[in-house]
Amino acid sequence: MKERLKGIESEALSAIASAGNRDAVETARIKYVGRKGLITEILKKMDEIPPEEKPEIGRLVNEAKSKITNALEERLKSLSAGVGPDSGHKIDITLPGSKRAIGRVHPITKTIDEICDIFISLGFRIVEGPEIETEYYNFEALNIPLEHPSRDAFDTFYLKSDSNQKPATRNQKFLLRSHTSPVQARFMEKNKPPFSIVIPGKVFRPDAADASHSFMFHQVEGLAVGGGIRFSDLKGALTNFARRMFGEDTKMRFRPSFFPFTEPSAEVDISCVICRNQKPVTSNQKPITSNQKKCSVCGGKGWLEIMGAGMVNPKVFKNVGYDPNKVAGFAFGMGVERIAMLKYGIDDIRLFFENDLRFLRQF
Repeated sequence: MKERLKGIESEALSAIASAGNRDAVETARIKYVGRKGLITEILKKMDEIPPEEKPEIGRLVNEAKSKITNALEERLKSLSAGVGPDSGHKIDITLPGSKRAIGRVHPITKTIDEICDIFISLGFRIVEGPEIETEYYNFEALNIPLEHPSRDAFDTFYLKSDSNQKPATRNQKFLLRSHTSPVQARFMEKNKPPFSIVIPGKVFRPDAADASHSFMFHQVEGLAVGGGIRFSDLKGALTNFARRMFGEDTKMRFRPSFFPFTEPSAEVDISCVICRNQKPVTSNQKPITSNQKKCSVCGGKGWLEIMGAGMVNPKVFKNVGYDPNKVAGFAFGMGVERIAMLKYGIDDIRLFFENDLRFLRQF
């Protein structure tokens, strides 16, 4: 019986090792350890074995069954992993490889990079600042006192202060910045002119979300300070930007406006990127006729607002320790989503934040 058992064990291990596929392994399992297998047959004949030999034979049967079972499991693992020349896992080297999905730059990030690259080529450098600000830097340093009516337009989300937290700078409350302009004040406090900077970043305002508004969006602001800077320098920089961003045939106009931190101030418009010729943006163009359909983007006006700009208010210079009689500067600010919507013909700001791959794959 012992010799018979050793022969079955050796035969089984050899058959398992040479099994070239899962079917062959299953055949070996049935033959040796199945319900009607050779090992099972020996167990059924244990009654015929002399009592004094039963313990040893029983031990040898269990060891043989355990070795065969382990060999079956190991062989199945090696076949699944495609290990060894007899694994049955064949590779066709002529087949093309599996394509991996490649990520893309988000259109907002792409637009920020393009805006910053243009101004870097004009001598500006990138500066960033905190998204959690104090009332002083978000409002007062920029000539927006508490009672100023324009403060409502720049209001934002206030943060609850921790009882263990140290008081804010100048004893002011913490809030989420409503524009990137606070970075201008912070930078000027620590740096002497001349300099030219652009400030990209997120801003927050309690606006109801719709096709053209969001409670969180992105801005890029610019600031240039030095001796002898004039409004014509501002116009030249922004004209260069508009033509490089929207095309060489883009026209620009400045409309008088009001911002607390610039004086004089202007709203900056560009010729409509959709219907450039529907509305007379120069005296040589014919006006739109009654049978022509008005542009859905500009409403037939021929102009689109893209940013606010102006010469830095002398009060802002005083707040940061500059002498307004010795320095001058200009500033501008634009909404990144607005620029991206015009550049790529997008009609709903919410598309930027929904993470719909069908939309994002277009960029």
